[in-house]
Amino acid sequence: MKKDNCTAMLVGKDASIDGSTMIARDEDGYAGINEKLFVVNKAKHYDENYVSKYNGFKMHLEGDGCKWTAAPTADSSEGRWDEQGINEYNVAMTATETEATNARCLGHDPLVKNGINEDAMLYITLPFVKTAREGVKRLGQLIEKYGTGETNGIAFSDNKEVWYFETGAGHQWVAARVPDDSYAICPNIMVIQKIDFDDPDNFMFASTIRDFVKKNHLNNSNDGSFNFRNIFGTQDEADAFYNTPRIWYGQKLFNPSIEQDPTSQEMPFTRKPERKIGIEDVQKFLTSHYNGTPYDPMDTYSSGDKKDQKKFRSIALDRNQESSILQIRNNVPARFAAIQWINMGFYAYSPYVPFYTNIEDTPLNYKIAEHTVDPDNSAYWLYKTLQVLVEPRFHQYVYQVNAYRDDCQSYGIGRVEKTDQAAEDMDQEELVKYLTTANDQTAGVITKKTKALMSDLIRQALNSSKYQFERGDNL
Repeated sequence: MKKDNCTAMLVGKDASIDGSTMIARDEDGYAGINEKLFVVNKAKHYDENYVSKYNGFKMHLEGDGCKWTAAPTADSSEGRWDEQGINEYNVAMTATETEATNARCLGHDPLVKNGINEDAMLYITLPFVKTAREGVKRLGQLIEKYGTGETNGIAFSDNKEVWYFETGAGHQWVAARVPDDSYAICPNIMVIQKIDFDDPDNFMFASTIRDFVKKNHLNNSNDGSFNFRNIFGTQDEADAFYNTPRIWYGQKLFNPSIEQDPTSQEMPFTRKPERKIGIEDVQKFLTSHYNGTPYDPMDTYSSGDKKDQKKFRSIALDRNQESSILQIRNNVPARFAAIQWINMGFYAYSPYVPFYTNIEDTPLNYKIAEHTVDPDNSAYWLYKTLQVLVEPRFHQYVYQVNAYRDDCQSYGIGRVEKTDQAAEDMDQEELVKYLTTANDQTAGVITKKTKALMSDLIRQALNSSKYQFERGDNL
């Protein structure tokens, strides 16, 4: 079930239009099907010998854990794969972006076969932390102790800070704070660059990493600086076509005045956007497919060349499974400041649905995703079925699909505004019940809108079949 196809975007609070922090990630897979859920895990005391069903990683997990949301894989036979969520302290975590470490570094600190991998990271971290910084520290200490079997990028946020954490080799890691006025685009490649070991406010790192690099003569800089990407990263030809074009497109959207080569491996980790970034902007990027460029595989560019359309790995593609934007707001009380915007299916066709996370349960159709295709009872299969309908007639349906997505987004924004207003004076017990019901209602309305769209698309398809024959057609 290993995944190496995800794309992430991180936004600092001063770079966002409303002062929110946002960490967002598209969870993709190797194949077109990987049934996903949206659930809430109750607060509890942990005292268990945790064993990963994916790779056998073991640790004793002990302590009081808080409530937290997650987007796990429905079939848990190969592990949990909780992926992304927000806990009751409004700490958000998304794990992971699968990356790669170069052979030189791995020769000195190999990946650990039964180390901490993507499938376990949320479960052993998110219930036990009260700030984003604590999340970085806890996961870092665990990786130093147990090692990791993968090279990954992980994001943490709270209402104040956004952090990006990258592993390099079996026990090495660094984390960089995204500046409040900046954003970052993270594909499946190391993105963190220079580390300032004397700046604990903005950088965290493994206790062994400086000695490890010095002892094994790994630092290839001429000026003595410590560039994590250059020391540990791969920077091969595949990266130039699979990864860096996604950074290029994101930075093209938010810094359109800057000219860059899509295959450049020198693009910066963070940039200050030329305009403030809203939820819709993050959605636009995470559902994109090089729109408006010759590289769009959906053939929407007027002078697009077929060869160019297949040149770069698109963000929207058949392996899309579940995408979450984890938003922690600063303009409302903390009790209802956290929202997990969820998109399932093929991101370019499906809407993001806003769900408050201070809840006691999730909508029923988001908790069901069996192997049998069931769009009536499963949100995952509803949006995967929409993908099947739209893809063969993309150019026929695209304007209607985009109008539907805009309609769902407008509805979602209105729902959040009204829910905020109603929640203002509620006590905690009343609030949790209210937000749970509000989420159910939001899911119900958008589900109904989706089914209405699908009904119309099916009717159009039936009325436009190429297998028709009228009297006189052969004359």
